[in-house]
Amino acid sequence: MARVGLTTERLVRAGAELADEAGFEQVTVSALARRFDVKVASLYSHVRNSRDLKTRIALLALEELADRGSAALAGRAGKDALAALADVYRDYAREHPGRYAAARYPLDPAAAAASAGPRHSGMTRAVLRGYDLAEPDRTHAVRLLGSVFHGYVDLELAGGFSHSAPDSQESWSRILDALDSLLRNWPADGPPGSVAGASGSVAGSSGPVAGS
Repeated sequence: MARVGLTTERLVRAGAELADEAGFEQVTVSALARRFDVKVASLYSHVRNSRDLKTRIALLALEELADRGSAALAGRAGKDALAALADVYRDYAREHPGRYAAARYPLDPAAAAASAGPRHSGMTRAVLRGYDLAEPDRTHAVRLLGSVFHGYVDLELAGGFSHSAPDSQESWSRILDALDSLLRNWPADGPPGSVAGASGSVAGSSGPVAGS
């Protein structure tokens, strides 16, 4: 591979490709140097270290996912929006497993604030506008959707549903049906002193991928 024309953007995209091929945990400056057939030192004018490289890949993945999500949600509401956003995460994870893992890489507060992370939380909340939920239940629902989407995808990517019937796609569709039903019939607040019935508002944070 040619040694000329290296830029930070090119290195980050190459790192994202490496993550998809070998796993995000395998992405290092040394591995990227081998990919370009250059000395490690020559890359340090573009990325500070492996953490910086992984952070940049995480930012790329978050941006790509947010762009896909925004496009998928356009003109949709209710269950259609719920399914569209869920499918964005699942499809991206299957197409780009390394980048999907990168999207949940821990970012420092400044990087997180400047990332597309808040867009993900916003998209989930946009989906929930189709359901009659007020705070703090809306935040509870954001966390529920993130847990279900990404928990299912992680298990599926690991082959957890490959050796039994029914097909994982059938389960996925039924789970989305169940989530839609739950959101339309959200349980009432618990008794005083319970988590659901506690006073005070809960603000959702802009965590990676689905928000928290």
